[in-house]
Amino acid sequence: MSNHLNSFYAAVSVLAGHGDIKQRLIKAFEENLAEVDVDELPVTVKQSFADLRKMMSGVAPLNGEGRIRATVRKMSIVEADECAHMMIELYTEVVQFADLARESVPVRIGSKTHVPPFLIKSV
Repeated sequence: MSNHLNSFYAAVSVLAGHGDIKQRLIKAFEENLAEVDVDELPVTVKQSFADLRKMMSGVAPLNGEGRIRATVRKMSIVEADECAHMMIELYTEVVQFADLARESVPVRIGSKTHVPPFLIKSV
């Protein structure tokens, strides 16, 4: 999971950089998100990521250019902006999931696992 968190962070960092939105979008996705396995993502982001992947690779490439580059080249600025916003939203959801996962780890005190009193069955 932290690997995916790092991938989304890197993609968002590229989006926040300077340059043309389409070039930043291509770089963010190709270098950081293209290899992400949808099945390894939290359930809450699987469909959104699959939708983003579809939006980023819908055009057949020409003359040796990659599918992502061809698709983004054909996008309007508004469509490219939508994809960038989706990446940011996905990053936010992955961060929230990682925070929840961290909170649900049992707390260890000494060699015992601490169980909150409300979870202990009373007799």
